Amino acid sequence: MRASIALDDPARRAWAYLSRVVEPPCHELAALVGCVGPIEAADRVRRGLVDDDLARRTEARREIDHVADDLELLARRGGRLITPDDDEWPVLAFRAFGGALARAKPRTGPPLVLWALGPARLDEVAQRAAAVVGTRAATAYGEYIAADLAAGLTGHDVAVVSGGAYGIDGAAHRGALESDGITAAVLAGGLDIPYPAGHSALLHRIGQRGLLFTEYPPGVRPARHRFLTRNRLVAAVAGAAVVVEAGLRSGAANTAAWARALGRVVAAVPGPVTSSSSSGCHALLRHGAELVTRAEDVVEFVGRMGELADDQPRPGTPLDRLTDVQRQVYEALPGRGAATIDEIAVSSGLAPAQVLGPLSLLEVAGLVTGSDGRWRIIRTGPDQAAAQGSAARLV
Repeated sequence: MRASIALDDPARRAWAYLSRVVEPPCHELAALVGCVGPIEAADRVRRGLVDDDLARRTEARREIDHVADDLELLARRGGRLITPDDDEWPVLAFRAFGGALARAKPRTGPPLVLWALGPARLDEVAQRAAAVVGTRAATAYGEYIAADLAAGLTGHDVAVVSGGAYGIDGAAHRGALESDGITAAVLAGGLDIPYPAGHSALLHRIGQRGLLFTEYPPGVRPARHRFLTRNRLVAAVAGAAVVVEAGLRSGAANTAAWARALGRVVAAVPGPVTSSSSSGCHALLRHGAELVTRAEDVVEFVGRMGELADDQPRPGTPLDRLTDVQRQVYEALPGRGAATIDEIAVSSGLAPAQVLGPLSLLEVAGLVTGSDGRWRIIRTGPDQAAAQGSAARLV
């Protein structure tokens, strides 16, 4: 069942109320809902019939009820409320919050409910996704790499998850969209408050073609602590977190820490050693993060079992296509000067009759030349591309 907006559904109204009554995540509220269900939990919170810890956390907001307005706004925008009762809830992804490392972190736990907009389903996104994150103050190098990674990932049917921010986040979202792929942005405020404002058009495109989601109800403005809280969800719904550029202390590093705590793969893209924008990536690599330079590297971490990256192409030279005997003869030639057939035979360990044929083929390839019975290596002459093409015809 896909989550929908039913303005008169008591359970959905209860979820919407509980979403606003406390700053997430709240273990005490989640435990109450798990025990008595959302409708009873909402009633107890409204009347203050909860334990002291939860009473303190809900005291400031328990009398605020914007449920009708919130759900009407969501319905007008074509959005939906995703709750743990819905099939779209990513059960396996959020189960990672129950791990020992995740429980040891402060302000941990899955969201209580999610406000979402867009055609992509969250449960399907979470099955095959990678987070691509990094600094807002990205360099041209970082933005290029982020967009290229995102485009490559979507080409392998991997959804790209990020936070919608300036810099690396925005480049990743744009790279995915421009490749007709799926991208999801996790927001640190309400769906009705595009942030940053300069990304309003980008966020609108994501909501039209991918997925926007947040645990904050409409009207809630982003704040620093909400970005840090949001980062755990970026990490949770992705199989790997790839940091493209980041400082030593950054939101991207925080996302990477959450990914590690949730048992996700942490990867980083190396940058110039002189660039402060890559210092956080280099620190992650020193502490065990996976080094990635292309989308195929990431696919190995989030793809299906046995789905490995293709071998990375290596620069070729004319010598790469030589047979063993041809290479043996070529390497028997002196680095400087020339040698006779007999001298080459002694150096190569081959009979003189076995040397002449390979030498002739090497001459055709433009790698050696013979004159007056003496042979030498060509250091300058035919261009490399022509030589490589000729060498390829030897085999």
